[in-house]
Amino acid sequence: MTPKEKVDIIKSFAQEIVSEPELLKLFEEKAHPTAYDGFEPSGIAPIHFGLLRAINVKKLLETGIYLKLFLADYFAYINNKVGADMEKIQKVGDYFVEVWKASGVDIRKIEIIWASDLMNSLEYWDRVLTVARHLTLNRTFKSLTIAGRSQKDNLSTAQLFYPAMQVADIFELDVDICQLGMDQRRANMLAREISDKLNWKKPIAVHHHMLLGLKGIKQMESAEQTLIASKMSKSDPTSSIYVHDTKEEIEHKIKTAFCPPNQTQGNPVFDYAKYIIFPSLGNLKITRAKEHGGYIEFNEVDDLKTAYEKGDLHPNDLKLGVSNSLEILIKPVREYFEKDKKAKGLYNEVRNYSITR
Repeated sequence: MTPKEKVDIIKSFAQEIVSEPELLKLFEEKAHPTAYDGFEPSGIAPIHFGLLRAINVKKLLETGIYLKLFLADYFAYINNKVGADMEKIQKVGDYFVEVWKASGVDIRKIEIIWASDLMNSLEYWDRVLTVARHLTLNRTFKSLTIAGRSQKDNLSTAQLFYPAMQVADIFELDVDICQLGMDQRRANMLAREISDKLNWKKPIAVHHHMLLGLKGIKQMESAEQTLIASKMSKSDPTSSIYVHDTKEEIEHKIKTAFCPPNQTQGNPVFDYAKYIIFPSLGNLKITRAKEHGGYIEFNEVDDLKTAYEKGDLHPNDLKLGVSNSLEILIKPVREYFEKDKKAKGLYNEVRNYSITR
């Protein structure tokens, strides 16, 4: 596989690469560059974690990238997730690893790192303070969006450490690529700025699309706030489809989802087709009664987009195809947790935790 082919694979799922020339140069110089993907362990896994992130990770591994999976347990702790109970947070982290296994990610090819282990050194905290010295308080407040917070929230002092810690992690992990969602963009751009100031290795930022919640776009004061408010959230059952949902639950959620006719922009049902179903299955199949048009199959997402925007495809038909396809993808994950003793035990424990924001 050539360096350009590797870049093209990443472009197939990335909404933004900062920057593409740097990424190409990296692949030309390194056969196995290092990337990381990280998240707070907090709650039951929705499809943006269990399906979308798995798609992205498998594509990263295709390119020969060495991936570090960062379980940000201490970040969940200071962000008051799962009642700030570290033992429960780490149980959720173990459960998340099982979700990726169930989704077809080869965990043997990934290095799993816990934040609590990385942070257990004076060198780490020296780096955090060094980063913090180069962040104004105003910049820190603006960067709290990476934690799903804002200056308007009732913040603890610990939460103010979050941006400096996340930036420090990038350098402590010694990665070439940060692969995170668009909601984490501020942290990655801060890391790039600080690398210039301190002559540290500059990371390349690969930002993937954030799946919309079932309710669609929620307009806020800024584009960034709109992105955060509109994304699928594992803490909001009314906005999410989970990897444990039954066929009936999937059908009900999709049936009641926001899906305006002739509109694909801001349409969560189209979102799931574009970013999950086509990359996973390669097509969207819709089995309708003959009087409603009969069977139809779309093999390109652009063809689906055109048909829907022209009104050639009814919202109910799109919903039907998407719910059936999601069931195909979720069923193996659901069954894994029914059959695997360890995974089942973790899920049964985590599902009873009180999810705090």
